[in-house]
Order: sequence, then C-alpha cells, then structure tokens
Amino acid sequence: MKHRISVVIPVLNEAETISSLLQHLCDSAFAKANFAEIIVVDGGSSDNTTDKVSFFLNRSDIVVQSIASNKGRAVQMNAGAHQATGDILYFLHADSYPPKNFDKYIIEQVVAGNPAGCFKMKFDSNHWWLRLAGWLTQFRWRACRGGDQSQFITKVLFEELGTFDERYIIYEDNDLINKLYARRKFVVIQEWLTTSARRYDENGVWKLQYYFWSIYVRKWFGASAEDLLAYYRRKVS
Repeated sequence: MKHRISVVIPVLNEAETISSLLQHLCDSAFAKANFAEIIVVDGGSSDNTTDKVSFFLNRSDIVVQSIASNKGRAVQMNAGAHQATGDILYFLHADSYPPKNFDKYIIEQVVAGNPAGCFKMKFDSNHWWLRLAGWLTQFRWRACRGGDQSQFITKVLFEELGTFDERYIIYEDNDLINKLYARRKFVVIQEWLTTSARRYDENGVWKLQYYFWSIYVRKWFGASAEDLLAYYRRKVS
C-alpha cells in the first residue's frame, strides 16, 4: 500500500508565519509523492493570512488547499481531516517546523506498525528552561507531550477515536494524545521539530509554564473543557 500524508494546519491571523512554514514544508519534504495535500484551515483571520496561503495554491509541487472553518483549533483540525484524501493525517501548528524528510520518517513509522506519534521538539530560544523542556520531549512520558510537537495519526485510527473533541478550545491535542496513550499507540520520532517560543516571550517563561502545568493538573483532576478554557482566558494573553 502506498501511504500518502495530508498535512492539516489550523490558522488564525498567522500572516507572519504561514508563508515560511509552507515553504519549509515544500523544501523539507523527502518526496512530493508522499503527500496527498497540505490543507490550511482558516478560522476567520482578520489579517492577510489567506492571501499568503493563496500565493502557494498554484506555485507548489505539493497540492496546497485553503478552506474556511468556524474558529477553534479542534473544529478547524476536524474540518481539515474531513477534507483530507491521504490515509495519514499530520496535524501541525503554524509556528512549528518539522525536520527535513519528515514525511519519510512518518511513513516509516506507520509501515512499522506505529499508527500515531510526534517528533521530539526544541524551542527557537536559548532560555535554559525551554532548552531543558525541549530536551525532555525525546522521552515517551505523557507529561512531555503537547500539540506543538505536531501529531501524525492514520485516518482510520483518528476516526475510530472519534476525531478531536470540539468541546476543547484548548487542550484538544492532549485529549487525543491521552486516548492514544491509553491504547499504547504512540511513538516519539527521534528527530527534532523546531517550534516558536513566542507565547513564552509574550507572557514570561515562568508565568506561562506555571499556567500550563496548572491546566495539566486541573485536567488530571477532572476539570471540564469549559473550566480549562475559563482558566486559560483569565491567565494567558
């Protein structure tokens, strides 16, 4: 069976990053034939994100599609997954850059019988804590997982698990990851993805890390999707 990847990127006002990401994906691909398409799902951007994406629609060796959706990362990623024609879904944040030959690594894992996983991750920052936090992502511990590391999953398994729970405006990635860990179906590819530290720069490293830990613990103790969102909106800009 020839596997093909559909990359799904949810965006909202990402004009500053989306062009460089799309170019990075095209330049870093091992083989264009490994891709069904790249689907950029816009949640109602008020900047020129969609114009930036439009530039790639007929100028890329990989098919690029732009679709509109209601706002909310879970909603947007589900919309992209529904549109996808590939048998492997690769969910990617707009400020996360996967390693060279990322498509080859993903397909190798699926062929080896690993239907879901992520890459280890490093931040584009020299702050010692963020360097340590990134280093820890190479391990399989569930506490080290997050959406910034990206997420590949076969479309069959994604639909079997019920897709992303759209009640979660935040923590939607971890909710899916928890389901995968419960089934022991998750692998960490030992190649580095680079993600932006911009939220830490905006909010302060220690403050934001504390809030993320608090969200993780609150979810562990049974907080609802609504409770997590309310806490996030109170604390994080």
